[in-house]
Amino acid sequence: MRKKILFIINPVSGIGKQKAIESYIKEGIDTKLAAVEILYTQHKGHAFELSRSAANHCQMVVAVGGDGTVNEVGRGLIGSHTALGIIPTGSGNGLARHLEIPFKVNKAIQALNNPLIKPIDVIRMNEFHSLNVAGIGFDAFISHLFAQRKRRGPLAYMQLMTKEFATYKSATYQVTIGNETKDWNAFLISFANSTQYGNNFHIAPQARVDDGLIDVCLIRDFPKYTAPALLISMLDQSIDKNKYDMIVKAPEVTISHPTPMLGHVDGEPVELGTEAKISILPLALNVAAPPPELRQPQNFFSPLMEMLPSMPINRN
Repeated sequence: MRKKILFIINPVSGIGKQKAIESYIKEGIDTKLAAVEILYTQHKGHAFELSRSAANHCQMVVAVGGDGTVNEVGRGLIGSHTALGIIPTGSGNGLARHLEIPFKVNKAIQALNNPLIKPIDVIRMNEFHSLNVAGIGFDAFISHLFAQRKRRGPLAYMQLMTKEFATYKSATYQVTIGNETKDWNAFLISFANSTQYGNNFHIAPQARVDDGLIDVCLIRDFPKYTAPALLISMLDQSIDKNKYDMIVKAPEVTISHPTPMLGHVDGEPVELGTEAKISILPLALNVAAPPPELRQPQNFFSPLMEMLPSMPINRN
């Protein structure tokens, strides 16, 4: 019996690879192995609705878009037998990079013909869910501003960060991990499931998506002139050795602040109120990882290379 694969395409996310995606799918999926359905999202939240309806009715639901689309589709599949597939066409693509999914569209589709299905953890932050990285502080502040911008892509994101960095003020949060409560003065606090935000900026180099733990990453207030070194330490995966960074592994954490906090889940802005409870849902989501021969290891230059046009599908 052929497996059922539903592709959910966000036609407006990321950097525009979606225009030819339907033809790539029709050429790249082995129809002897799979029956394919393609649906397009029409509004925010629609990907979640489509995915939840398909859970346990399809063998795989594939998110075609950026981190926000992947989050919506993945949330609809939590606790089901249906696997999440990813064709990364967004700006950051953090979980896709961690899973070493190819960034050439035809290769990403080819990988779905014979994927390795593996369960991963999911982070819950209040009523929200994160498959990759959630957080509060500067990155959350930027995600709220970026969501209001029409211009997308990594360059636009970096420009916004550069503009806001000089005036952003760190805050003090009350943090409870286990039986210990402390005050943390933080530029940002990230809750990492995978190693990176996206674009190979690694916030938690030792994180694993299947260990049942959150990597709680504190970046303390730091002198502004050290920012370039901090960014480089993210790119070369040495931030856990930076003196302004601290990482604690825990199954749950509670963050409190006198005023309502802004947060993000996989780069999407959320509002958390004065208390955020963050916990792990162990192995709650099945994902489709590429077979070894199609894995795409990441390096510093990968995001730049992905800006080049996708290669045509080999029809031989």
